[in-house]
Amino acid sequence: MKRSICLGTILMLVSLTARADTIEMKVFGMVCGFCAQGIEANLRKNPAVTDVVVSLEKKLVIVETRAEESIDDAVLAKTIADAGYSLKGVSRTQRTMADYRAAIERSEK
Repeated sequence: MKRSICLGTILMLVSLTARADTIEMKVFGMVCGFCAQGIEANLRKNPAVTDVVVSLEKKLVIVETRAEESIDDAVLAKTIADAGYSLKGVSRTQRTMADYRAAIERSEK
């Protein structure tokens, strides 16, 4: 009985720590779809990245990383700067990409 409780606790902790990281960035200088495509392409070159969403209207770039992987803020800043834009802020959230997509879609209607 104790073993099954311990095993269940361990599995629950592993599933919580294996969750993908979602990174929200405020990026200035984006004005068109070409800007969004360039940023997305540059971010997707990073092997830790699984998904990217860009909102020109909200000046947001959202990146999802692979489970147990992260990207340092300095790497993100360099990637954005190399693409020709200005990174104004980085935050890490527990929101899913589906949440972001839905919120962006609602705001653009």
